[in-house]
Amino acid sequence: MNKRRQRLMLWVVLLITAGFVALSVFVHIYPDLSIDLRLSRDVQRHQNAFIDGLMYAISTPGYMPESVIMVGLTALLFFLYKYKKAAGFTLLTGVSALVSTIVKVLVNRPRPSDTLVRIVKKTAQQSFPSGHVLFYVVFFGFMILLMLQLEGMPKWIKYPVIIISSFLIFTIPVSRIYLGAHWFTDVVGGFLLGLVCLYVLSWFYLRKPANATEAPVAETK
Repeated sequence: MNKRRQRLMLWVVLLITAGFVALSVFVHIYPDLSIDLRLSRDVQRHQNAFIDGLMYAISTPGYMPESVIMVGLTALLFFLYKYKKAAGFTLLTGVSALVSTIVKVLVNRPRPSDTLVRIVKKTAQQSFPSGHVLFYVVFFGFMILLMLQLEGMPKWIKYPVIIISSFLIFTIPVSRIYLGAHWFTDVVGGFLLGLVCLYVLSWFYLRKPANATEAPVAETK
């Protein structure tokens, strides 16, 4: 990536960060927003057992202990196949849970109430930002990056991982709203913060060594 593109990307990330901070302050001051309630009711307008199961299945990889097991097993597979750097950075995606918890405590926004929306699955902790959305953007976004970067990765693994990861990233916001776990602004906040965290993780993964003069190369076994 040339310096001009790096500067442009940095400005984009700074704008996303500023947007996230502004949204965090806004929902802290105004936790009850009419647009959130309206969008939640729109998403929940069509309900049946099949949709309940589908939305819950989409969210399942983000629950505990499923998320810990998924991160650990994925890192182990990379390690066993000699992608040691990828394995280490995959473990770092779990830090998103700590980031989410810290912001949740700071913003301290209550979860949606069952007096306002249908709660399919009760959840603990505060509402903003959505930890599921944050984790999915970081973990599955990083999986997409790895599939594009790792040399020797078979196509029969690469493309299914990219497709499934993309599907989960873009459906998890709907899942969290449908299940009554989050408001719309919660999932937006999770998405924005996830992009920032993914950028930081990817930057460290892709950066060239201090003594290198060439652009970083894809990791090989």
